Amino acid sequence: MTEGTAPASPSSGRLPAGIWALGLVSMFMDISSEMIHGLLPVFLTAVMGASAEMIGLIEGIGEATASISKLFSGWISDKLKKRKALTIVGYGLSALSKPLFALAPNSSVVLGARFSDRVGKGIRGAPRDAMIGEMVPSRLRGAAYGLRQTLDTIGAFAGPLIAILLMAQLHDNFRLVFWLALIPGILAVLVLVFGVREPEHEAPPLQTPLRIADLKATGAAYWIVVGIGAVLTLARFSEAFLILRAQTAGLAPAWAPLVLVVMNIVYALSAYPLGALSDRVERKPLLVIGFAVLIAADIVLAVASDLTTVMVGVAMWGLHMGMTQGLLAALVADEAPQRLRATAFGVFNFISGLSLLLASLTAGMLWELVGPYATFIASAAFTALGLVGTAVLLRR
Repeated sequence: MTEGTAPASPSSGRLPAGIWALGLVSMFMDISSEMIHGLLPVFLTAVMGASAEMIGLIEGIGEATASISKLFSGWISDKLKKRKALTIVGYGLSALSKPLFALAPNSSVVLGARFSDRVGKGIRGAPRDAMIGEMVPSRLRGAAYGLRQTLDTIGAFAGPLIAILLMAQLHDNFRLVFWLALIPGILAVLVLVFGVREPEHEAPPLQTPLRIADLKATGAAYWIVVGIGAVLTLARFSEAFLILRAQTAGLAPAWAPLVLVVMNIVYALSAYPLGALSDRVERKPLLVIGFAVLIAADIVLAVASDLTTVMVGVAMWGLHMGMTQGLLAALVADEAPQRLRATAFGVFNFISGLSLLLASLTAGMLWELVGPYATFIASAAFTALGLVGTAVLLRR
């Protein structure tokens, strides 16, 4: 018998232990990653003299790489029906990339470290998300993805908080903080290895290479979700620009991770309850509200003249993340055929990643050529396009 954690019983409203374990894995890895990510824009600009365009390039290439990796790992996962093994490889690679940030002598090596970290993220993403979809019945998927996102986001604000405390204790020693980020990364891999069991697979493994016919078989509704995710990602460039925006309003470099703390506290508090709500009401109208919140956040960030107002915009940005990311994952799981579920997540993330590359590069160029105002107004414009796409989805 295959190693398995049984899906939740249809008569049970409780999420299985495997969902909680995968959430803890995400939490520990996000602590590790955000200890670095919360300091990286300041490290690059203040220590290495990098420009906003270089930061956009590093972030864009990193996230695009993750998404390209998700495309192939999703198909491999469906072909082999080995979700957990690929997930372990992905988390392991991300953990091992952390020392590269500490050792980096210049921004080019930071780019390489970010590339390695995001390849790991790409390898693990699609098989992990498919595994979650197979652990629970469809009526619990919103809660399952929301819970994982909430625990992931708890790590995303705990990591920057830890970084702030360590910077204070270690006299702004960026590199030592980067070394210490390896510890929660190793914990994430250990919880995954010993705390998660892969569920039985009802569908047979894919027997042929990925074909255009397979992608067509996912259906029109799935591709509408992909399109909406891509447009939303065009509007949602790297959070590094939120940190830079706070700095323009007077935030001290040592407190830069506070931006991610504020954003992710709101994200964590909203992701699970809104995911659970989407199991009881129609998911798609909630996306419309999420897009509207992003437009409002962009306007606040564009016109803010003081740090308090910037932080209000950052909190609104976190709320929109909580309202959209888990819902999009649940919609992908709802619309994709079971035999192609990991592939469907891979394609979704691949296209979203290309959008993020374009978004981060565009954000960096607008920031350098025009200023922060143009960066956030452009985000609001792309979000408005996303609202049009959501309206099409609602009519189905």
